[in-house]
Amino acid sequence: MRQAHSFYGLDHVQLAAPRGCEPQARQFFGDILGMEEIAKPEDLRTRGGVWFRCGLQQIHIGVEENFSSAKKAHPAIHVKRLSVLKESLAEHQIPVQDDELLPGADRFYVADPFGNRLEFLEWRL
Repeated sequence: MRQAHSFYGLDHVQLAAPRGCEPQARQFFGDILGMEEIAKPEDLRTRGGVWFRCGLQQIHIGVEENFSSAKKAHPAIHVKRLSVLKESLAEHQIPVQDDELLPGADRFYVADPFGNRLEFLEWRL
């Protein structure tokens, strides 16, 4: 009998972006959101894009030819002190779309510089 496999988490989420996206990605994900940039493996650097640490997971910004932003599909990112993040985004004139439809959570959506949808949420205890 074969032993069952088990899932234990996500390693990373990849978001697509156009060629030449790296400076804008570094500014938004690194400078504004405060995510730490992590080095891509040498063999993958020629593909372009940039990677960031997001808690125990990673967000990979990958170059896609004929890029089209994700307006519906999105990662949902846990945040401690969501209101502080919201204030920081406002200071950078980044529009926030509030959403109160998830019971027990505070959350909002933003678009990254490439138009991809991102959700930030904090569960109320």
